[in-house]
Amino acid sequence: MEVKVFNEDWKIFQGDAVVFFTFEEGLEELPHEVLEKVKPFAQDENFKGKKGEILKVPVSGYAFKRIYIAGLGKREKVNRNVAREVSAKVAQRLLKDKNKIVLIDVKKAICSQACSEGLVLGSYNFDKYKTKKDEENSKGWEKVYFTNADEKKVILGRVLAEAQNFTRDLVNTPPNEINPETFPQIAREIAEQYGFEVDIKDPCWVEREMPGLWAVGRGSKTKPRFIHLIYKPQGEAKKKIAFVGKGLTFDSGGLNLKPEQFMKTMKMDKSGACAVLGIFKALGELKKLGLAPQNVEIHGFVGVAENMPGGESYRPDDIIKMRNGKTVEVANTDAEGRITLGDVLTYASEQSPDYIVDMATLTGACVVALGEYTAGIFGNNEDFVHTYWEISKKTGERMWQLPLDDELMREEIKSEVADLSNLGKSRYGGAITAAMFLQEFVGQKDGNPIPWIHIDIAGPAWARKPYKWNPKSGGTGFGVRTAVEFILSEDQNS
Repeated sequence: MEVKVFNEDWKIFQGDAVVFFTFEEGLEELPHEVLEKVKPFAQDENFKGKKGEILKVPVSGYAFKRIYIAGLGKREKVNRNVAREVSAKVAQRLLKDKNKIVLIDVKKAICSQACSEGLVLGSYNFDKYKTKKDEENSKGWEKVYFTNADEKKVILGRVLAEAQNFTRDLVNTPPNEINPETFPQIAREIAEQYGFEVDIKDPCWVEREMPGLWAVGRGSKTKPRFIHLIYKPQGEAKKKIAFVGKGLTFDSGGLNLKPEQFMKTMKMDKSGACAVLGIFKALGELKKLGLAPQNVEIHGFVGVAENMPGGESYRPDDIIKMRNGKTVEVANTDAEGRITLGDVLTYASEQSPDYIVDMATLTGACVVALGEYTAGIFGNNEDFVHTYWEISKKTGERMWQLPLDDELMREEIKSEVADLSNLGKSRYGGAITAAMFLQEFVGQKDGNPIPWIHIDIAGPAWARKPYKWNPKSGGTGFGVRTAVEFILSEDQNS
């Protein structure tokens, strides 16, 4: 999609449609020429400008065919998330009506970036495997122009949303195509395309250096790999930020086999790893545009594995000596994500970053606690958690903090025969005990724990049905935009 800013009068725009936003009961604020044309239609359809209402008006005498009025709802409630959500609905309506070249007037929507994000996110479609394509979306946009908009913010919004859509594609790609062998190839392609450093470790290295990752993935015919991506600014970096993603390309549960209804969507268990690649996709596009961070160095770490039953599979009662020397008793082979992440977090810590963020579809318990639309956020540094959480409120990627300092809960992951158990003794508080397990593998820098955040994205990584700017069921690409916004804010503050 080509996205540009249109700096001339909307009346001379040549294309299919022009879109104007309005507040509820705010039609009178539209340009006079627009109001004159749309008012009779608004009266006929009882259009009030409520959030998500869209009015279509055919016009003549211009070099475009129709005008759309999109309602933002009550003025006092409009924020970035509203602008993003309504823009996504506009995108779906415009595509349904087969518009290919459109102009969006964002004057009433307040936030140029959110509108740009909404248009791109709302246009998402995944029909790669359909022989008969979805006619409404298969060709997509040709050009989208924005007027009364901040050009830099429009471009940033496009880059972030396209990176999220890229992540959605990866999550939605089935496990017979993306597996521990092919996933690293995608990382390599990103590195080559944008000039990043990449280090991909083969199964022999994983077996020797990451016993936890190896144990989880050794039962699969396709053995585990490890990926390390690096973005370095042109000058000397003042901070180093690490992102860690859970990369289970398929999770059958292993020998503790999942029931059929919980196995069907397990291609999404790589969502955290896909988000890491999405972050680097965004960094690469920003680099091409001359907008990349100049003061921060970014590292991405992914352990990729398939958790499958077989003669080589790890078993309940196995004891694994992890990369950092701690021993883990396997209580359940379906609590595999924390074991793979343990080794990857140790490796990330060894690179001495200033911050570590891990994203993982880790526990069903987090979905039970917070629902399908909200991620759990945990951390060992309250300032870091607060900063990241506040950014997520602007991006609309919903998070809620859960506790990490309850010593009674920590007793749940102690083992009688090893240092740790990979499953709590009780069914209760499973998201908390999983986060506490991960904390055991976060290292120190200069004698202090590295500030670390764990984001359990088990709920919002997958959309069971369309909502807000997720127009399709399936992978959502959750976490990418918040991560990049955090990177950019740290770059500015360095």
